[in-house]
Amino acid sequence: MAASFKGLLESHGMNQMTTDQTISTLLQAEWEDRENKKITRNIQNAKFRYQASIEDIDYNHPRSLDKNQLMRFQDCSFIKKAENILVSGATGLGKSYIASALGYQACIMGYKVYYCNLQKLFNRLKVSKADGSYLKEMEKIEKQDLLIIDDFGLQTLDNNASLMLLEIIEDRYGKHSTIIASQLTIDKWYDICSGKTVADAIFDRLLHGSHKIQLNGDTMRKKK
Repeated sequence: MAASFKGLLESHGMNQMTTDQTISTLLQAEWEDRENKKITRNIQNAKFRYQASIEDIDYNHPRSLDKNQLMRFQDCSFIKKAENILVSGATGLGKSYIASALGYQACIMGYKVYYCNLQKLFNRLKVSKADGSYLKEMEKIEKQDLLIIDDFGLQTLDNNASLMLLEIIEDRYGKHSTIIASQLTIDKWYDICSGKTVADAIFDRLLHGSHKIQLNGDTMRKKK
């Protein structure tokens, strides 16, 4: 507000404005500044792997990507509905970029987002169990409006990892959205968990009310 007021004084803009208009201009400047700082803070806290945007997604490369489907996600209504998005496809087809682009859009819309590699997430949670901060870490994950889990399924999950994943999905089920990106097709996700019962519990919650993006085709890295 102070910077806007100074600008009005230097440009003599207040001479043509009523008191109400001046106050409205100052309040608008304050609101926009706070919103911009909030977006910047959300992006920094999300810890994205890539800087991505929905506008820059490549629809020309043949990989079975439905532009209409992506555009429907742009308003982030899936987050309001606590719906999940599952992105699968071979390496080099842009799964991580698409997931990051949706995350960036969510940050711009004012949502809290957290991006993580699955194996690094589990390593951090294992360390937190040792130092007593496990519950705090899990609460942080639960409170995120959108959780993005990348590189899902690169390694088989042991019993402890499967139970931690179940706890994460259970805490978020029906309350917050999750995006998962994986090289494995969704029908093979069950195989990476140890124990059929735990796998059923995880994927019953994860798949319910989810949107699926299955990418097919040659790697985009050849093109680049």
